[in-house]
Amino acid sequence: MASNRFLSTYSLWSDAAGVAAKNIFALVLFVSPIPTFRRIIRNRSTEQFSWLPYIYSLLSCLIRLWYGLPVVKPGIILVATVNLIAALFHLVYIVIFITCAERARKVKMLGLLLGVFALFSVIVLVSIKLFDSPSRQLFVGYLKFGDQNKECRIHAILSFTFNLFDVSTFPCLWDVKA
Repeated sequence: MASNRFLSTYSLWSDAAGVAAKNIFALVLFVSPIPTFRRIIRNRSTEQFSWLPYIYSLLSCLIRLWYGLPVVKPGIILVATVNLIAALFHLVYIVIFITCAERARKVKMLGLLLGVFALFSVIVLVSIKLFDSPSRQLFVGYLKFGDQNKECRIHAILSFTFNLFDVSTFPCLWDVKA
């Protein structure tokens, strides 16, 4: 009996250490762009920094946030909390970019930001209206894991909205297969 209690306590502490380490690692990743954004704020210019990774990351975090909520997959609320924090960081970064960018870039960024929120809203509505709980979990899970492998394609689709004929701007379009 004492052996089972030891293993249970060990398992609890092991899980807690794993969660803490993952959350600390995630936090370090979220705050890593801070020096870049300090420079952007100080110079009041986005210079040649790209804003597309932050737009894409926001969409990815929102999908992962939705996946971690109990309505999609019960029991993994930590996934939701970590991705909520990540989404907030990315939203702050995007707002800083928008405030410091030149007018033409601001319009593109606002358009893509609205597109991200619209796409996320469609994902939420489709997953709620068209799928029961197990199917919803599979649908959102595919989007959640699929975005890791399809980053270039999603980036290309989002970018394509504003640069229909400027393929040279997005090298990942060169690799997209039909």
